[in-house]
Amino acid sequence: MSPLFRNKIFNEQGFREKKYRRIINGNTTNILELNEIKYDWAYKLYRTMQFTNFWVPQEISMQDDKKQYLQLTEGEKRAYELTLSFLIVLDSYQVNFLKEIARYITAPEIVLALTAQEAQEAIHAFAYQTILEAVVDPIKADEIYNMWREDALLKERIKVIAQVYDEFVTNPNQETFYKALVADYVLEGLYFYSGFAMFYAFAHNHKMLNTTQQIKYINRDELTHVSLFAKLILTLLKEEPNILTPELKKWTVEFIKQATDSEVKWGQYVTNNNITGLNNQLIKAYIEYIANKRLLTLGFQPVFEVSENPLPWIEKISRLNDTKTDFFQRKVLNYANRIELRWE
Repeated sequence: MSPLFRNKIFNEQGFREKKYRRIINGNTTNILELNEIKYDWAYKLYRTMQFTNFWVPQEISMQDDKKQYLQLTEGEKRAYELTLSFLIVLDSYQVNFLKEIARYITAPEIVLALTAQEAQEAIHAFAYQTILEAVVDPIKADEIYNMWREDALLKERIKVIAQVYDEFVTNPNQETFYKALVADYVLEGLYFYSGFAMFYAFAHNHKMLNTTQQIKYINRDELTHVSLFAKLILTLLKEEPNILTPELKKWTVEFIKQATDSEVKWGQYVTNNNITGLNNQLIKAYIEYIANKRLLTLGFQPVFEVSENPLPWIEKISRLNDTKTDFFQRKVLNYANRIELRWE
């Protein structure tokens, strides 16, 4: 496998022209010059993430959820707490990982997009803290942050992505770089989705609406991140077609299948048939439906026998509007001109 060259802070032998920009191993100055743009999709995503999809977690009142949390069943509380604990870990990964991946990208517009994503992941971490501070007592909040140590399945779950990321960090080459991009794509595009479904099921039953409002914004952000990494993967393979060997093609499909099975197992473990509107069969079908879409985006054939969304009501509940109140008439949403989730 060909080597991967880490960027210098300033490469005085680099060139300014966009033709020298590549996903990896280009030869640029590493100055953020935007007078010429090679990857227009990255520049558009940067502007969307940085300026259009801006939101502030503290502007969403959590008082009603504090009262409702006390009224949840023990099964609902368990699902709520485990899901938050898992999401906290995932977004923490991203803040750390995006710094590493950006050090090898030789196109400033893509670096800017990754920087904007990193900032959004940090906002998500702040949103989870905002939820915990408002809804549960400090002792419970500390337990939720530490659940990955106590829950064996949760610890198993979070290791899968972390191992791929750490392999890239400790042994950066073109193969581990590609695998890390796929792992990010899986995290953003699949690993969140049983958790999102659980929160939307709560909201479907008019429970924990303020928490779900935070999740809507997070979900919208994640969809831009999925788009960014899909474009990164596809563009990388166009520029470096030799990366995708038959062995790596097989690894990609098997990794996504493994991630899907793991997400199904996790979602069923968390909800345990205790959330109205969700059951084990629906969770399995929903995650497999999402996985098929992610495979198709990367140019692979679907591997699961699910062709339609088994939870179509999620799209309505997850929707954000810029001039109207949200689905539950809780708050006017005016952060941006275009902030609806696009389930593509």
